[in-house]
Amino acid sequence: MKIIRYYVSRKNPLTWLAVAMSVGAAVLLILSASFGPKLSAVNFSFQKILPILVALGFAFIVAVRGPKTLYRSTKPVFWACVYFGQVALDWHLRLKADPAAANALGGGYALFGYMRYVIACWIIYLAFYFIYRFFMTGRSKRLLFLQIVTLLPFAVLTYDFINACTKGVENFDLFDKLANVLLTGALFVAALAMHRFTDGKYHPTWGDRSDGRRVRTIDGMNVVANYIMPNRNGASNSINGKIEITNVERYIHKKRAEGMENFGIFHVILAAYVRSIAKYPGCNRFLSGQRVYQRDEDIQFTMAMKKDMSTDGEETMIKLHLTQTDTIEQLYEKFNKVYEEVKSTPLDSSFDAVAGALASLPGLLLKFVVWVLKVMDYFGKIPKFLLEVSPFHASVIFTSMGSLGIPPILHHLYDFGNLPVFIAVGRKYRKQEFDADGNVVVRRYVDYVMNCDERTVDGFYYATAMKYFHKLLRNPEVLDQPPEEIVRDID
Repeated sequence: MKIIRYYVSRKNPLTWLAVAMSVGAAVLLILSASFGPKLSAVNFSFQKILPILVALGFAFIVAVRGPKTLYRSTKPVFWACVYFGQVALDWHLRLKADPAAANALGGGYALFGYMRYVIACWIIYLAFYFIYRFFMTGRSKRLLFLQIVTLLPFAVLTYDFINACTKGVENFDLFDKLANVLLTGALFVAALAMHRFTDGKYHPTWGDRSDGRRVRTIDGMNVVANYIMPNRNGASNSINGKIEITNVERYIHKKRAEGMENFGIFHVILAAYVRSIAKYPGCNRFLSGQRVYQRDEDIQFTMAMKKDMSTDGEETMIKLHLTQTDTIEQLYEKFNKVYEEVKSTPLDSSFDAVAGALASLPGLLLKFVVWVLKVMDYFGKIPKFLLEVSPFHASVIFTSMGSLGIPPILHHLYDFGNLPVFIAVGRKYRKQEFDADGNVVVRRYVDYVMNCDERTVDGFYYATAMKYFHKLLRNPEVLDQPPEEIVRDID
């Protein structure tokens, strides 16, 4: 089922009316809390502080995040239901202490009795929340039904407020009742202002991370496998391959003649991998918290590099953001910009600053901090600025053994972070072979080892993507132009 996502526009007067009503509810509750009768600590927390936070939180989400992430409004709606449930419980306790007043009420309260009435209220409030969440998580496009559902509590509480006015209820009780009217009215008006996204683009919803959207339509076996194999290293498979680089070297000479002085085989391999993701987007998935996510347009490349080629040379990490539409010239410019910044400046990058701060902690404290980060990462709660400097959160990590003159190594994956692929490229070498006519020819090759997390896509998918990867390297000129088609991954 295709997920439906809603938003409210800041150009819609109803959006600002909902915000004003919610803020008005908070103001009335503050006045009631400041000048009304004294409450117990529990009642004050649930009947004053909680609804004030709910009202301000809902206003903030509608005004600030409503155009993009309106689904977050389910949180204040949930706590509003908790607030109304606590009000019903408090009312029940007061009436239980005054049987005469309870009998005078009659109606539903007399029919249900004391606690059964409270339980019925809680069931109704929770049902209301789940209906709202059902819509906000994209399960239905029938907004009229949601508008009717949100109208009901608004209408009931409006009737209760009017009835209280005619009976001479104290002013501060009226403040509370009017605040409840405005709180439910804000939700109803916001429902009237809601629209569905129709631009065909993906918009975040519950379960997504800041660095990727959740893939929700993978088959059940893959979901179960993520729990059977909880660690990335235990779920890794390796692919050994070699690249015949005759055409690649000819292409490199051509690019250098065009002025790309530092252009080399590494740029071609990286560009071919990026182009492979454009056709096989599953290679840009990652697994975190036993769930599979997709980065879509953002291809994050990370690499360790030395500032000088010596055994004691300082090492740092670089991260590069690429897209499926990048040509090889765009990739070359992006990479060289980051590379030159690192080579020509002191070793004080964001990665080094964070690593240095962590390294300065005592061992036991550092172990605890890393554990906290792992827990936060499991639930997708690591701040985005930390994800940006983390070399363990990316689409692919490359290491080149060519400059060291050794074959590629089979490098492990990292259980921390979400890196799904590690590619190691070895040195160039010559090999004598027979051509199609039976003549001995000398060809040049580069070996590579690709270690990948099998929980994101299966081996057949990787094998198909690698065949396309080799096809691109046999004809690297196609990398000069953007891809003719970009395939979007499954929902």
